[in-house]
Amino acid sequence: MISTRGRYALRVMTDLAEQDTERSVPLKEIAGRQGISEKYLEAIVRVLVKEGLLRGVSGKGGGYRLTRRPEDYTVGEILELTEGTLAVVACLEAGTEECDRRGECRTFPMWERFNGMVRDFFFGITLADLL
Repeated sequence: MISTRGRYALRVMTDLAEQDTERSVPLKEIAGRQGISEKYLEAIVRVLVKEGLLRGVSGKGGGYRLTRRPEDYTVGEILELTEGTLAVVACLEAGTEECDRRGECRTFPMWERFNGMVRDFFFGITLADLL
């Protein structure tokens, strides 16, 4: 299940994609348009800035803006940064040790296929598509 954090990250990113890309947009404006607490959004944009999806500018005229064009961001990329993983079961999470039962697990092929469908779906949608 996608958490509020992931959904709000998508809302921030789409909001910024709709704005003039030449100016930084204050977080207060984004929070107001989206009806989301500014304090809650601070934690989300911190991650997005740290990972290079957004550029933050301090001071007068400061705010946030995208570092790339909307068509160069995927929903999957944004969700993985904020959710940690999109794997549908623990044994398919990146970096986990292979399950001892994998070779005899009758359900593994189903989970693997479903996981692929989820990844293909979210990584096949860009911010531009959402606009």
